[in-house]
Amino acid sequence: MTTEAKIQKGRMTMNAAWAYPFIFAAGMLQAVGAAMGGQLNKSLQNPWLATSISFMLVLFTTLALFACMPKPLPSVGDFAQMPWWAPLGGIVGAVAVFAGFILIQKLGAGPVNGITITANIIASLAIDHYGLLRMEQHAMNPYRLGGALLMIAGVTLVAKF
Repeated sequence: MTTEAKIQKGRMTMNAAWAYPFIFAAGMLQAVGAAMGGQLNKSLQNPWLATSISFMLVLFTTLALFACMPKPLPSVGDFAQMPWWAPLGGIVGAVAVFAGFILIQKLGAGPVNGITITANIIASLAIDHYGLLRMEQHAMNPYRLGGALLMIAGVTLVAKF
């Protein structure tokens, strides 16, 4: 194994150590963000304006971070190899944000976030199983299916009570 391969392997191990807590914190922030967005929508009384303001702040933040850390930059070849649908992820995410903005005040943070996350798990299992969107395949198995069913049961309880 080359020195560079050892360094890369070490980085992957180090990244895995903080990846799960980081994802956990991001998930908690997503729930907080949904409630904040719901209040923004309630205050402005316009879900399109609330969504636009929210995304403008995201745009300005990411542009500022990009200005501070502009590397690596893609090559022309990188753009040529990119699937046509890859940039549409932001629009897909905007649908979830918009839905949360308009529904969280009516249904509550628990049901909205629970249904969103459960739907995310179900779609993710299909993406993994079939290797959709160029993802590495991870076959469905009884444990993964059981986890999805438990999510459905849990969100049903959260929404009902």
